[in-house]
This record gives sequence, C-alpha cells and structure tokens, in this order.
Amino acid sequence: MLALLSSLLVAAPSMAQPVSLRAAVFPFIFDDSSPEPPQPAELARLHKVDAQLRELLARSGRFTPVSIAPVQASVDAQRLNACLACAVALAQRLGAQVAVVAWVQKVSNLILDINAVILSVPAGKNVVAGSVSIRGNTDQSWSRGVRSLVAEQLLATP
Repeated sequence: MLALLSSLLVAAPSMAQPVSLRAAVFPFIFDDSSPEPPQPAELARLHKVDAQLRELLARSGRFTPVSIAPVQASVDAQRLNACLACAVALAQRLGAQVAVVAWVQKVSNLILDINAVILSVPAGKNVVAGSVSIRGNTDQSWSRGVRSLVAEQLLATP
C-alpha cells in the first residue's frame, strides 16, 4: 500500500503540469472611435497593458510567448483585429500554436473596452475570446481591466 501511495505522489506532479502552448502574442491595437484624438498617455498605457498581458499569459503556465520580431514589419502594416486570418498566418510563420490578438477600443474618455481573442494555428478557430468594459481612462483602470480579462475570461476554462 505504501509503495502504491508513493508512486502516485511521484506521478501526480507530472500529471498536474499544464501543457504550455507556443503563443504569438501580438501587440495591443488602439482602436479609437472617440471624437478625441489619441493622447500620449493612452499610447503609453497601451504598451503597459501589452507587457502585462504577455506576463499574465506566461505566468499562467499555459502559454509561452514567442518572439514576433521576424514578422514585426507585417504586424505594423496591418490591424490584426480586423484580419484575424492574417494573425493566424503570421503566428504560423513563427511556429506558434496559437495567435493572441488584443485591442483597446476607446468609445469616449470615460468608456473603453479591452478585447482579446486567442486563435488556434493553423485552423484559425477561436480558442477563447473575451471583452471587458472599463470606466475611466487611467493606468489603474486599464491594468485592472486586463487582469480581469485574463483571469475571468481568457484563462477561466482549460
């Protein structure tokens, strides 16, 4: 009985480890549909939440972000949230198993939506997608929005 129990304890950690998928996490896109022009503070926040999303996905153990440097020029030339098939094709070129496309839509200075979709490569089908609405255009509201999006939607189901 003791031998059976110790073999289960040794095997349990390896069975519990999640599979980490290679993820092409593309930079956040700023979709400004508000009447005001984008502010420098908003563009700085965009870079902060981009880094935050990568960190949260990596820390989950379910995703390993890959470098997008080899396709950076193509990423910069298009709005991937408007062409998810393009994101999947770029992720495939990088050898990724999933593509992650995220964007912030500014409706007004008070109302913003943070969106993300994770797509399988090469099938191009949604693995999971999520969206949160935030009130307030501050570093804190954006950061809380990304944490909520990741924890409650993107990582909520295995």
